[in-house]
Amino acid sequence: MLLYARISEDDLGTEQGVDRQLEDGRALAAARGWRVAEEFVDNDTSALAGRRRPGYEALLAAVQARVGQRVIVWQTSRLWRNRRERADGIELLRRAACPVTPVKGPELDMSTAYGRGMAGLLGEFDTMESEVKGERVARAAHQRAQQGRANGAAGYGWVRVYEHDDRGHRTGARDVVDEPAAAIVREITARVLRMETLNSITAGLNARGVPAPGAQLRFVDKARSKSNPDGTRWSRTSVKKLALRAANAGLRIHRRGETDEAIYDAAWPPLVPRSDWEHAVAILSAPARSKTNPGGRRHLLTWGIGECGTCEGHLRVATKTNRGRAHVLYVCDAKGCVGRNEERVDDFIARVVVAYLARPDALAWLRSRDDEGAAEARATADELRSRVAAAADAYAAGALGLAALQRVEEQCRPRLEAAERRLAGSVRAVPAGVLAELAGPAAEAAWEAAPVSTRRAVLEALGMRVRILPTRPGPGFDPDSVAVDWPGAAGA
Repeated sequence: MLLYARISEDDLGTEQGVDRQLEDGRALAAARGWRVAEEFVDNDTSALAGRRRPGYEALLAAVQARVGQRVIVWQTSRLWRNRRERADGIELLRRAACPVTPVKGPELDMSTAYGRGMAGLLGEFDTMESEVKGERVARAAHQRAQQGRANGAAGYGWVRVYEHDDRGHRTGARDVVDEPAAAIVREITARVLRMETLNSITAGLNARGVPAPGAQLRFVDKARSKSNPDGTRWSRTSVKKLALRAANAGLRIHRRGETDEAIYDAAWPPLVPRSDWEHAVAILSAPARSKTNPGGRRHLLTWGIGECGTCEGHLRVATKTNRGRAHVLYVCDAKGCVGRNEERVDDFIARVVVAYLARPDALAWLRSRDDEGAAEARATADELRSRVAAAADAYAAGALGLAALQRVEEQCRPRLEAAERRLAGSVRAVPAGVLAELAGPAAEAAWEAAPVSTRRAVLEALGMRVRILPTRPGPGFDPDSVAVDWPGAAGA
């Protein structure tokens, strides 16, 4: 005989559920004088969503090989929840003339039409039970999202506080800021906004011994590498995921990436301003980031800011030796039309930018340029998401038909995507908060202390264009050979 056991959820990996099924199956076999040839187990594995079940696959292989003459299960629902798998399994058992004997339920002779029909009928009820449960769970999850509550444990940066009545009965819960962890989230966000690399952020956290999120948790399927056996060390992926997390800005996303995705205000307090989170997402999600490493930039004007004043080609850096001394130059990458000493050009740009940032009104133009467009796009996107979510709620309550719901989604979805694109485009490379750190009377010292990646981001925020113009050969540096322009330069 072949014995099969399965349980859908076993987060702790105790296997007590499948052990109980195996014990009952062995007892049934012993009572009937049957010998169990092999046992097959799928622990913590759902059969509804079509997830791969190695134990079930091995069972079918054993049936085909005629290893056993009968399959024993605790209930038919342990074998099948998925309609397609059930149909394929019934056909395989029919060809093998292999009956199914549940511990709880009628025996099914798969060689007869009646037995196969009963297997299909019982299986359909099993599937319906799972789907109805799934609908209840989905509705409860939607309600939690509408209320802004977390779908599970409190996230990294918060701690859950339970509320009780006078008799000690739990009446509710709320997530409050966990300051030590929240400080790490804010630090990561700030460092991303300063264009630091994920590698440098990760290395810094690990060097200080800051435990990674979930370091002490244990999951059955969570693999631990040899270099990180207890999960305490950060990785580039964990740093990036944390910075991208919408919860940081006090947002609760429901059905992320689906056509009915909705964003709600979270019930927990935000850890960073929404504008900072949006800037961090824009920085980490920029298409150019997959090709370049902005945080590791070594030269200020190459590829994007600086241009050849003759052919408008990009600038690159080249080393030229003159009288035994090496000189680093910005040169035209396309044709070599122009070349200029990198250090002197960068020093000239620094004086121009510092003079602007030291002005009392330096940030006014930048704020108006960014905030109005971002606020308008954000409001449009939020309003369209609310429309789609409201239509989905009305459909769930029976107040709106499916065709009407589909029309709302068809009309709103393209406009929502366009608004999100405008929002992403309106986000500057450096937010006002980071620019404010570089502005004011101490602008020169702040500029000197900033890494090249942050300086470059400031130029991008200003919309600056630097052109290297042809000049006479010979020693010395002519400031007039470097043309600097940006949209706000007229008032500078």
